Amino acid sequence: MKSLKLLCVSLALATLATRAATNPDATNSFMTQATNANPTESMTALFGDPVIAKGDGFTVKRSELDQVLTGARANAAASGQQLPPGAELQVLDQLMTIQILLQKATDADKVEGQKVADQQYATILQKVGSAEALARQLKSVGMTEELLRAKATQEAVAKAALRRMLGVFVTDAEVKQYYTNHTSDFEEPESAHVQHILLLTINTNTTPPSPLATNTVQLKRKQIDDLLKRARAGEDFAALAKQYSEDLTTRDSGGELPKFSKGRMVAEFEAAAFSLNTNQISDVVTTVYGYHIIKLLEKFPAKVVDFATVSNDIKDFLTRQKMSLQAQPLVEKLKTEFHTEIVDPNLKALAALVNSDTNSPAAVPAH
Repeated sequence: MKSLKLLCVSLALATLATRAATNPDATNSFMTQATNANPTESMTALFGDPVIAKGDGFTVKRSELDQVLTGARANAAASGQQLPPGAELQVLDQLMTIQILLQKATDADKVEGQKVADQQYATILQKVGSAEALARQLKSVGMTEELLRAKATQEAVAKAALRRMLGVFVTDAEVKQYYTNHTSDFEEPESAHVQHILLLTINTNTTPPSPLATNTVQLKRKQIDDLLKRARAGEDFAALAKQYSEDLTTRDSGGELPKFSKGRMVAEFEAAAFSLNTNQISDVVTTVYGYHIIKLLEKFPAKVVDFATVSNDIKDFLTRQKMSLQAQPLVEKLKTEFHTEIVDPNLKALAALVNSDTNSPAAVPAH
């Protein structure tokens, strides 16, 4: 689907999990660092975890903002993009808004929010393939399943409260009409599901990654050639990947990648994968990351996703669209009611600068 995202868990906290839920860019797995360092935990260890914003009944700590920003940056980088200017303030504002709305939530809002969050988590698991694969992706950005589900539930409850307060509803007829009028948005291109073994020819612990020594690369070429012979002789491919692959995000799953469509992988890897027949093993494939052996598990033809599969996603999208047109005045009123305040000096100064620029004559469009 082009115009709809399946999921937006806790604002920009839709990190690797969201990327996996919306047809992940599997090439990122090749670049996984050989360390599990969590930047948010590192910053907290160095500088503590101060309160950066507050309001009646809640506080927002630096670690909460950094957690979201870390995921957002990872998600943007995967698409070759950067976060827009002011993203830090926008995320902080949304975190405060969620806390306010949670205090306005009724029991019915909480029930609805929990139901939505559970559905979102099920969607993620279906797209990622397993709880173990999701855990690996979450770990790379310092998250856990429990934290993901807690944040998803908070956001879903807050959205339910906001929707109720605004009186926003989307009918089944509106959902069906959107699907009918946007058929191209629900086209899924041909995709492939593969396992692979990777021997890196770059050092992923340097920034940017640097080439390995020539003699090391030569040894790895000999090793990959030997692994190819063993795989084609009938040895278990998954077992070979678990023992030898240097793609740390897929090694434990036997080298299995989430299914991907054309344009999502580096060209050499993609060309080899889509040229294979089911259960066929490729020759050694050389990419900028190193040497790969690919085994095709299954190819999926292009199709249009059926209405029943996407109806809930369309309804959520249309609801958010309607709410975005009406929410700002109510949210600003609630922020005043709850005496919200940014207390971090740097963020407070940045907010003042942004507000000054917004209110300047140059920022007001001519009529």
